[in-house]
Amino acid sequence: MSNLFQTLELAAFRSGITPRTRQSREWFRQKARQITGIDRQDLMGEEEVQRTSSEIAGHMYMFFYDPKTKDKLPYYDRFPLVIVVGPAEGGFYGLNLHYLQPIVRAKFLDALLEITNNNRYDDTTKFSLSYSLLKRSSKLRYFAPCFKHYLSSHVKGRFAKISAPEYEIATFLPTADFAKAGQSKVYMDSRKIINAL
Repeated sequence: MSNLFQTLELAAFRSGITPRTRQSREWFRQKARQITGIDRQDLMGEEEVQRTSSEIAGHMYMFFYDPKTKDKLPYYDRFPLVIVVGPAEGGFYGLNLHYLQPIVRAKFLDALLEITNNNRYDDTTKFSLSYSLLKRSSKLRYFAPCFKHYLSSHVKGRFAKISAPEYEIATFLPTADFAKAGQSKVYMDSRKIINAL
């Protein structure tokens, strides 16, 4: 798989899709449903992906992960797509968007894009997040099943930083790699958590 991000951006442009709109998010969500067999190692090596050794709050990253407590967890994602919220003991807190089914993920992304630090959608753009903001905003209620504590020592390899123009593409790519349960179980549990709020 070569230059997947670039290919999808070009296809959206040719279809007349305006970036960062609800129409755009729906287009990428539908397009992602048609994609199968993504090689995560290839994806991490794409030219458009900036590799880094550390994470910064407010930015989106993909990375390989092997949880310390995986034997106790009912399931976990070995290839999270995370928006970093802030530092935590031994690592960081983040929102792993893979825990939400795509339609809910689209709604959550809509709300998150309203709280970026600027509207340039370039390397300076990031999400202005905090745990207290997530808890008190009804628009951000989808955060609960996504909020995770990641240990830096259990990140395998480097982080792949997703730049702002690629937020929509990365959000809907079928790259989740759940262990010990299928996506339908994860999505069902996530719905229960959200409905209980």
